[in-house]
Amino acid sequence: MQVKLAVKRFDPEREQDQSYVQDYTLDVPDHYTVLDALIQTREEVDESLAVRCSCRASICGSCAMRVNGHAGLGCKTKLLDSMDKDGVVQVEPMGNQPVVKDLVVDMSVFWNKIRAVKPYLQPEGPEPEREYVASNDSMLKLLQTMGCIMCGACVSDCTVLEVNENFLGPAALAKAYRFVGDPRDGATNQRFGELDEPGGMWDCTRCFECVEACPKGVAPMDQIMNLREEAAAAGFTSTIGARHAEIFADTVKHSGWLDELQLAVKTPGMFNIGAQLHNMPVGIRAFLRGKLPPIVHKAIPSVRFVRRIFEKIEED
Repeated sequence: MQVKLAVKRFDPEREQDQSYVQDYTLDVPDHYTVLDALIQTREEVDESLAVRCSCRASICGSCAMRVNGHAGLGCKTKLLDSMDKDGVVQVEPMGNQPVVKDLVVDMSVFWNKIRAVKPYLQPEGPEPEREYVASNDSMLKLLQTMGCIMCGACVSDCTVLEVNENFLGPAALAKAYRFVGDPRDGATNQRFGELDEPGGMWDCTRCFECVEACPKGVAPMDQIMNLREEAAAAGFTSTIGARHAEIFADTVKHSGWLDELQLAVKTPGMFNIGAQLHNMPVGIRAFLRGKLPPIVHKAIPSVRFVRRIFEKIEED
């Protein structure tokens, strides 16, 4: 079959137009992946094309890239599933990380955030004579997050990192949960305290991009939600992020739908005068444009069904 790769290239040695799109038209077998096509391009058409790869079996994570705007592994993405009606596949380097050349990015951003969550066990108490033992049941819940192959696809598509470089990111927070949930670790409260800061677990907006991007089903967003739940249960409820989550749930339980006015006022704190004054211009603009939420927030007719959902969850 014939396919056209529209590759977004980057050449740091060019004085102008360092970033540009170059098309490559190839004849390839139907079973080819995006990575197969890129390797054929590099070997037979343009040896200057830079692409990072290794195992070609979805194990090493080296070939993460954006295909048609979404991050994934080039070796796991079939060309047949990616081509548009004209046989074109858009290929770009990962996002939220500086490009070195073509499809190769500098992973320093990724690794620095992983290091920031101290991705190693910190046991407490006397050292055992042999190894630290964890029961099988206690580790089963960590199997999903332990499947991470450090490819960086989730970081590439994280919408929070696009606007806030201080956010730890989905990979690092999922890794943090791997150790928070490990019964052999003795630094849980210390970890919660660090993750409770701005840029930590409460900054995730639950956009699901990391869940879609992860090639191993780690579902980083789910691990972040697990972190939040366990941190709240441990008493870490005083930050803006924690209050936002609590008030969000309370208003939905009370009326069956979100009370945006209460959420905006109560999240920073009712008596936080500085924050309220800071938000006032937004409220004025919303009022002038007819977008201010209703002051009197009425419950929906079927609110009892919504409350039953909350009661069932709280029972479990």
